[in-house]
Amino acid sequence: MYDNPCAHYVAKLQAGALRACAREGYDLLVLPRSYLNTDTASEIASLYRQSRFDGVILSPPLSDVTALVQGLRQERVPLTLISPGGALVESSSVHTNDQEAARLMTEYLISMGHRDIAFVAGHPDHVAVCTRTAGFLEAMQAAGLSVPDDFVYAGLNSFESGEQAGAALLAKPERPTAIFAANDEMAAGVCVAARHRGLDIPRDLSVCGFDDIPIAIQVWPALTSVTQPIQDMAEKAAELLIRQIKEPDSAVEHVEIRSELMVRESTYRAPEADA
Repeated sequence: MYDNPCAHYVAKLQAGALRACAREGYDLLVLPRSYLNTDTASEIASLYRQSRFDGVILSPPLSDVTALVQGLRQERVPLTLISPGGALVESSSVHTNDQEAARLMTEYLISMGHRDIAFVAGHPDHVAVCTRTAGFLEAMQAAGLSVPDDFVYAGLNSFESGEQAGAALLAKPERPTAIFAANDEMAAGVCVAARHRGLDIPRDLSVCGFDDIPIAIQVWPALTSVTQPIQDMAEKAAELLIRQIKEPDSAVEHVEIRSELMVRESTYRAPEADA
């Protein structure tokens, strides 16, 4: 089950889960549900009792909702979580190294001579995405670089919020030389804001994102991003769920599948590094 506006993300989840289901002879039912709906847990439990499915995979932000996860566990619904942001250790889960990957991306920008780096944060309700902010701040602190409060802009995971963030950050008298956005849609919005100000990417401004969805190579210049293994994560989540269905007493497992940096044309040395 999912609540995510990015069609590419949902398609990757579905493709990965289908691979595991096909191997084991299971069908996949894909259901959208709002993470803001307080009745979601009872609705899912009711469907389960009617034997319409054998178990549930929750993707973020649904996997972040503690009440939902606990409600399904109380109903004894077999359950696996993808990228849960909270300490939901009682349910099997698959996650990636969001915080570490964000730290590595920031370290890459620093290695290119950037010192004034801004960050467009993810939606505050998406806990796993918010850990990317922590990775950014960790790298900046380790390098002895200060981050003004207004250099961390609250985004909403959308292209529009990225464009707004870019416009606000680039209007500052001392503007950043690099902007790192917590997802690619916001990074694309930052690129548009930079174009409106007549800035060249990457000579005047480096921009990078996270997730490596198709928009990353559809914009120009192509975005430096973090490749998140969404399809592999969904496949592993389905494997863990099927194991629970077949072996109800099997141990809880937490699996990490690592993300990787994908360097493209949207990042370059800081302007002062070329001076």
